[in-house]
Parts: sequence; C-alpha cells; structure tokens
Amino acid sequence: MTISGFDHVAMPIENVKEMLSFYGKLGFTVNDSMPPVYSVHFGDNKINFHAPELWQSKSFGLRGPTAQPGCGDFCFVWNGSEASLIEHLNKLSVKIIEGPVERTGGHNHGRDTGTSVYIRDPDKNLLEFIVYH
Repeated sequence: MTISGFDHVAMPIENVKEMLSFYGKLGFTVNDSMPPVYSVHFGDNKINFHAPELWQSKSFGLRGPTAQPGCGDFCFVWNGSEASLIEHLNKLSVKIIEGPVERTGGHNHGRDTGTSVYIRDPDKNLLEFIVYH
C-alpha cells in the first residue's frame, strides 16, 4: 500500500474565536496566520478550520458539498493516563458526554483496545480521546 497516513483534514466552523481558544487550551498548536483558513496542529497532523466566509462562499468548491459546522467526529490518542486526561478536561471545565468506556481503536489495525472519553467542542463536533492499554 502506498498511503502512509493522514496529513490533514478540514472542516467548516462557525465560531472562529471560540474554536481556536478551545483547541489551544486542549493543547493543540493554533495557527491563525491565514484567515479565512485557520488550523490546529498536533504531532505531524493538522485540522484546517474553514471560517464562515469561506465555506458559505459559492465560489469555494474544495470541500464536501454538504459539510456544515458540527460535522466533525475525531478520535485523538492521549499519551498520558486516563486520570490525567480526565483531570485536564475538568481543569478546562469541559463536560464529558460519555466515558470512560472501552473502545477498539485504529492501533494495530483495529486489534488494540483502549479507554475513551468523549466531549464536544464549541461547534458541537464530537471529540474522542483514547488511552491505549
């Protein structure tokens, strides 16, 4: 196979300031130097955020045609313990909507399990954090 991984994903967002602040507090590196495209980085990965003036434009066709804010569903690997993840989210006053629960992740071609915690960001995207055993 010649595909080696994800480079980035992109999604439309509604609340630019709130989203950048939220992801920055979670620990992502925020890049706000190229509006109306913003991005957050973790490791060698990136999520592009398309501000409303971009995704609402009829001339911007490089996106899923039905994508609207809140369409994201991401799972991130947390390299700390389950307790450190919950402590971090509690410090940020982020509501845990489910978990901790056992889940099968993508490691080892879906054969490895971990413990997941689910939250929502300011645009209601679903964020899962998995801690592998």
